[in-house]
Amino acid sequence: MVGCWFFTSGPVSLSAKIERKGYCNGEAIPIYAEIENCSSRLIVPKAAIFQTQTYLASGKTKTFRQMVANVRGNHVASGSTDTWNGKTLKIPPVTPSILDCCIIRVEYSLAVYVHIPGAKKLMLELPLVIGTIPCTAFSSRNSSLTTQFGIDMSWLALTMPEHPEAPPNYADVVSEEEFSRHIPAYPQPIDCEEQLCCPMFAYIQEFRFQPPPLYSEVDPNPVEVEDRQPVSFMA
Repeated sequence: MVGCWFFTSGPVSLSAKIERKGYCNGEAIPIYAEIENCSSRLIVPKAAIFQTQTYLASGKTKTFRQMVANVRGNHVASGSTDTWNGKTLKIPPVTPSILDCCIIRVEYSLAVYVHIPGAKKLMLELPLVIGTIPCTAFSSRNSSLTTQFGIDMSWLALTMPEHPEAPPNYADVVSEEEFSRHIPAYPQPIDCEEQLCCPMFAYIQEFRFQPPPLYSEVDPNPVEVEDRQPVSFMA
């Protein structure tokens, strides 16, 4: 009620809500509020984010409170109603909330209030938690990864033919002369049925594409040895 004693001019009502409690720096808070002015005065709805710092040491407590962001609505004349359908208030770069420390606490709140000339402010205060990771970061990251994957793999559809051809025949690539040059001739294996004493894998053909280097009995890098004359002693 606006007024004093018997000189009242009518009530002013305020209701407000937000979608969630946690936000991050740079995010905008949509505010839903309804202001009804049944008084004879011109009122102004406002909203602000307050930061409260509390220090605790040696059994003493010290508190600092400051406004970090605010927004203002239109004037509401007497007998009128104003509605905020998602009016945004952007969060500036601030320190994240500190709630689990025994020596310092940093808390935030969103205050939606009505400035009434000549009367006390009508205020609703909603608690806030300022974090560092937005709640939509995971979904947006997945969508960006999916988009990036689609972009990177788009060239594959352009390079692959609709009907791939069969690989070429080995005989068309390697001639018989080159094939016989790289595969040395081996003697025909002995029939193991006639001679059971032969090992099973003794005559498996080996494929050697590079022959071993030639062996030379002459050392290309001989080591010089000094000649020493024998010494004889006479008795």
